[in-house]
Amino acid sequence: MLRLLICFLLVTVTAYAQRNLKLQQPVEIIKDRWGVNHIYAKNEHDLFFAQGYCAAQDRLFQLEIWRRQATGTVAELLGPQEVKRDIGTRLFRFRGNMEQELKHYHPRGPQIVRAFVDGINAYITQILKTPEKLPFEFRVLNTKPDYWTPEVVISRHQGLAYNVRDELNYGRLVKLIGADKLRELQWFHPVSKPSEPDLTLHVNGDELFQPILELYEAFRLPLKFGGRPTKADEDEARRTDKAIDEWFDTEKQYVGSNNWVISGDKSASGYPMLANDPHRAQSTPSLRYWVHLNGPGVDGPGWNVVGAGEPTLPGVSIGHNNYGAWGLTIFETDNEDLYVYETNPVNPNQYRYKGRWVAMKTLTETIPVKGGQPVKATLKYTQHGPVVFEDKEHHKAYVIRAGWLDVGSAPYLASLRMNQARNWAEFRQACLFSRLPGENMIWAERPTAPKASIIGWQAVGLSPIRKNFSGLVPVPGDGRFEWGGYLPINQLPNKVNPPEGYVVTANNNLTPVNFPHRNAVGWTWSGPARAHRIEEVLNDGKRKNLVDFMALQADYLSIPARTLVPLLQNLSSPENRTEQALGYLRKWDYKLEPSSVAASIYVAWEGQLKQAVYQKHVPKNAQRYLTSLPSKRVIDALLVPTPNRDSLLLTCLDRAVAELSDRLGNDMDDWSYGQRKNKHITITHPLSDQVDKATQQKINLGPAIRGGYGETVNATANALNQTHGASFRILVDTEDWDKTLGINSPGQSGDPASPHYGDLFPIWSENGYFPVYFSKEKVKSVAETTVTLTP
Repeated sequence: MLRLLICFLLVTVTAYAQRNLKLQQPVEIIKDRWGVNHIYAKNEHDLFFAQGYCAAQDRLFQLEIWRRQATGTVAELLGPQEVKRDIGTRLFRFRGNMEQELKHYHPRGPQIVRAFVDGINAYITQILKTPEKLPFEFRVLNTKPDYWTPEVVISRHQGLAYNVRDELNYGRLVKLIGADKLRELQWFHPVSKPSEPDLTLHVNGDELFQPILELYEAFRLPLKFGGRPTKADEDEARRTDKAIDEWFDTEKQYVGSNNWVISGDKSASGYPMLANDPHRAQSTPSLRYWVHLNGPGVDGPGWNVVGAGEPTLPGVSIGHNNYGAWGLTIFETDNEDLYVYETNPVNPNQYRYKGRWVAMKTLTETIPVKGGQPVKATLKYTQHGPVVFEDKEHHKAYVIRAGWLDVGSAPYLASLRMNQARNWAEFRQACLFSRLPGENMIWAERPTAPKASIIGWQAVGLSPIRKNFSGLVPVPGDGRFEWGGYLPINQLPNKVNPPEGYVVTANNNLTPVNFPHRNAVGWTWSGPARAHRIEEVLNDGKRKNLVDFMALQADYLSIPARTLVPLLQNLSSPENRTEQALGYLRKWDYKLEPSSVAASIYVAWEGQLKQAVYQKHVPKNAQRYLTSLPSKRVIDALLVPTPNRDSLLLTCLDRAVAELSDRLGNDMDDWSYGQRKNKHITITHPLSDQVDKATQQKINLGPAIRGGYGETVNATANALNQTHGASFRILVDTEDWDKTLGINSPGQSGDPASPHYGDLFPIWSENGYFPVYFSKEKVKSVAETTVTLTP
């Protein structure tokens, strides 16, 4: 149900903020009642200065943690346990030409990023004059925020690029069970022949079972504060190998998104429409941050764009301007490879390349450590990249070639070019600069006479061309396995005005079997269930409006359930309670609604089926490195009518009933899916363990009941406490930009003292939205405060 909080009066407050800021002219900032800053500047510098200032005001602790992660200074705050993180961060730091780097993202990238950084620093200078007003996290950790530089903005430490872990595990699995068995278990696609992809192992497989990626993993993992990590799904985990694997596997499985765009021929308004809901970890504060930027450009288009990005970046990653709307989902590219070098037994700082010994480049950095002596770290590099592990016994060095260390690979920052696109051609041109992460970019263009409307899709991302290897297993670094440059982004899959009248992407494969340069893009994708359900609804013959789009983003129908439950139709069980559960499933509509008992039974049953099929098909010695099977492999195994299948279906249902009885009690009528003991969400602040109960009640959110799971359009992951999913959503009808709807859970602010810390959580938990106004007249009508920043 639509929950628009627009029916009450709010007094507008006008204030004059800190003077003597590095501004050229006054900047007006209207904060609406949902905490979104609408920034009106008279020049480009001041616009991005104000964006940085507002981001720091709303998300100061989040920005400080980002700064420390980007600069490799976490151990200075949290102690010796974070030294490896800091070494990893420094090892993978961008060390190229900063001016060239910043110009990649926008012709005036250096000026924009520096203005943004100056805005952050201006707020830090201001708040440090009254340190008692710092958010509570600074007091708990006895620290203060420090100043930003452009190097912090372009850090890659949170970029979505985890392929190298798969690559190492695939190498191990090939050694343990062989390439054919691995292809049988994993769903590599699309393939044109059974021998694809090439998994030939050209390195010593026995030597791969070492902590080769320890430093890489250390700087990727979420932070822990006093025993609790920053993300809810890691609340009880410890940094064992198993916990690390679980975190990366969860991120790989559930970090995704839905987006779709329809032409005017399929919309009620007759104008193109767009929807996007990125799926990331649920946390406080939210990853995303709404903002509206309005100001003139410099010798070109001006800025009038609203949407969300990350508070650490200037511009807007997902949103709309005066001309069109755009959104993104993950498109699988493979921009990492693991190289194995032979090193010189006499001098381990030399590696063999094309028949000769080549010296590694060596750097030394000093890492400050809270409560301990500074640590000197030696960082080594080959021509392919940083050395992550040295096997001195076997005279080997392991190096990650990471395309994202090249110029222009700061995640999402190339959105700056998209923000000013005035048509599909300009938007697609802007896409050519978007290198990380790999994304499905979609575009909905508002028609203006005599120009017709346009919808389009362009896959983007760094895609190394591999002429003689797939990039799926480690390879020797001796010069035989090299990249042949990057595939030009405009040669990645794309469409404009497709005849079906829509584009749908949900991290599923959209790459044709005969795609040239096959080894430049990914081989594993999310299952197609979410995409198929979206297409099914868009093809139902009804012209769509925003209410329909809201319902689709909230859709809980499970296509796997619709496939598997009919297998039970003619079965019966000698167990009374299992037979009772069968009765619920036979009458079910396959929707994982919070009120549904059948949904609880099905999800528990599906979990038991997945585990049973996994145990049957995955050899014991491989389970450490292949922790789950793709849903397609599970469903395919169950659809084959083997002699034991019916017995397996009922046995797993017996187990599901026993599991639910233990957790929810014996009364099956009380087994509603959405409840505190079952599907729900509780968001725990990362510092919750270090404060008293009264403070915990202010900073923790939930529980709120939820529905869905990892394969519904409303993707809520597969844990009972929702760990991932769409905290941010946007819906756009290009007929009227003021119709735009959005949400950002739990709120725009990261400071629990702010009314906007958790005010959006209850709206979000009911799959609701707030209006995202674009015209200044409408923005003023929902103003909470109006502030003027002055030079």
